[in-house]
Amino acid sequence: MGGKSAIALGLVSGLAAGALLVGGVIALAPGPAAPAISAPPVPTAPPGTPTESAPATPSASPTGTPSVAPSATPTDGVAPAFRIGEPAPSLRLPLLGGGSVDLADYAGSPVWVSFMATSCALCVDEIPSMADFLVRYEQTGLVVLVVDVREDEATVEAFFDDLGTSFPTGLDTDGTAQAAWGAQGLPVHYWVDAAGILRDGALGGIGPDVMAQGLQTILPGAVVTP
Repeated sequence: MGGKSAIALGLVSGLAAGALLVGGVIALAPGPAAPAISAPPVPTAPPGTPTESAPATPSASPTGTPSVAPSATPTDGVAPAFRIGEPAPSLRLPLLGGGSVDLADYAGSPVWVSFMATSCALCVDEIPSMADFLVRYEQTGLVVLVVDVREDEATVEAFFDDLGTSFPTGLDTDGTAQAAWGAQGLPVHYWVDAAGILRDGALGGIGPDVMAQGLQTILPGAVVTP
């Protein structure tokens, strides 16, 4: 009887140990993997739809300053109106002091045409140099023809009287000649050779060196110095 009880107790203990072992194995076994979460799809544009590009960033110069594309060549204004190598536009105006002045009357002579106004400081500053060149090269037949723009005759006459210097001066009181010659800024200079062809031009505020260069183009037989 005692032996049977011991055997029965041993079986129960074995079954209990086996149950515990199976439970541990089940507990250590990995559970089912959690489903992976994928990123939402990126919408694509329908075929043929234009895409936007990011705005271009200005390229930097070696100094770190953004470079700027050069502007287009102007199609109007002073510089294109110089028309170098072409016949000078016609120029006929009332003459300061009476009568009229006509560029055509100077055919065969080199003519320096200067558009100015007495109210223009740069114009006034240039007049002494212009007078000096005229004195030095007058023997070549050089003519300095001044065109005063949009001022009344009394103002211009008083100006030259006070200055003590005079050139043949046309009065462009309404700006018609200024527009025809493209002299949009003042002063503006044009050098016309003896054949009536424009040989050079310059925006004002220039010095004797630039004046000499312009004169040299219409005085080929002379050595023009500043």
